[in-house]
Amino acid sequence: MSKAAKAKAQIVRLLIGAGKAAPTPPVGPALGARGVKSMDFCKEFNAKTANVEVGVPIPTLITVQPDRTFTFVTKTPPVSYFLKQTTGLEKGPAKPGHETLATISLKHVYEISKIKATDDQMKHLPLESIARMIVGSARSLGIQVVP
Repeated sequence: MSKAAKAKAQIVRLLIGAGKAAPTPPVGPALGARGVKSMDFCKEFNAKTANVEVGVPIPTLITVQPDRTFTFVTKTPPVSYFLKQTTGLEKGPAKPGHETLATISLKHVYEISKIKATDDQMKHLPLESIARMIVGSARSLGIQVVP
């Protein structure tokens, strides 16, 4: 078999700020090493995330084909981003699980879980399960969930 027939698509996972993709690290080196023009990706990504607030971290899966073409899928921002935005925290505690830095209501958890339920990997899960995951993330960030 030829080398081209054996080649597989490569997947690159990046966390990029909405509207802030530039051919600088981490985007440039990650795509340049696979032979993709990073400027093309940056233009497409920034156009696709134009409706999102600038700077919001967007998890992105980029599939690079052997012929150096690419496709990408954007997901919703991480739960930790939503929790920090809701509580106004800059960073988590020094000792997770031992310190409580803030509190949020169950209503906030429900709103975040509705947003996360739109992700492909969460579509098959009930809203209650997603909410439980968010409560666990909140606990590790030093956030107490109150009813």
